Order: sequence, then structure tokens, then C-alpha cells
Amino acid sequence: MENPSADPRVTVPLSPQDERTWSMLAHLSILVNLFSGFLGPIAALVIYLVFKDRSRYVAYQSLQSFIFQLVWWVGGGALVAAAWAVTGVLSAILIGLLCIPFAMLISLVPLAALVYGIVGGIQTSQGQDFRYWLIGDWVRGTYTG
Repeated sequence: MENPSADPRVTVPLSPQDERTWSMLAHLSILVNLFSGFLGPIAALVIYLVFKDRSRYVAYQSLQSFIFQLVWWVGGGALVAAAWAVTGVLSAILIGLLCIPFAMLISLVPLAALVYGIVGGIQTSQGQDFRYWLIGDWVRGTYTG
């Protein structure tokens, strides 16, 4: 009998340990943003594309991580840049000085996203089903159809 894993059309499911590992790496891909600024979502997307047919769990976790990073890291970074730009412009007329505390608070959004991604990585490495607030249910509904 022929080995089914030798056929490129047949996908071999991941073991539970491999599912936990790849899910953890998808969530921890947010750490890549610390060095590159923007490659974390791409890493999560690559994990999704590679393993989507082999594990629904990894597909769900990596797609969640991808969308989370787009919203909170990339979108949050754009929001931080806009807040500081407006603060800088308005500081010429003294109103901007009042905006500095708000801009500093908004600057914490990417840091909070980083911590939340690490929490997701830890929970999935322990085999728990992790869902990002607001994003997890939307991804589950979209992914399951």
C-alpha cells in the first residue's frame, strides 16, 4: 500500500503538540513587530496559509492573530502617529500642550497589544482556546461560515 503522506494532495493533520506550538508562534509573531515594525501580521498570515488545511485550531488562532495585529498594532501605530502629529501642530497655539497626556495614553495601545498577544501565545501553548476580545468571535463566525 502506498504511503498517503507521500501524495502532495493529502494533508496530514497536525499533532496536538504541534497545534499548540504553531498557535503559540502565531500569537507571539507580534514580537516580530518590535524588530521590524510591521512583519508580525505577515508571519501570522504565513502560519495561517501553511496550516489552514491541516488544523482548524491553528487556522483559527493564526487568523485571529493576523487580524488582531492589523487592527491593534498597525492601526494603533497609525493612531499614535496621528495623535502626536496633531499634538505637535497644535502645540504652536498652546492647545497642543493639553493634548500631550492624551497622546501619551494613546501611545500605550501598541504596548497593550503586545502584552495581549503574549498572553494569547501562553494560553495556546497550554492547549487553551484563546479568543481576542471582539476579534475572536468575529473570526470564528467568519471562519466557520
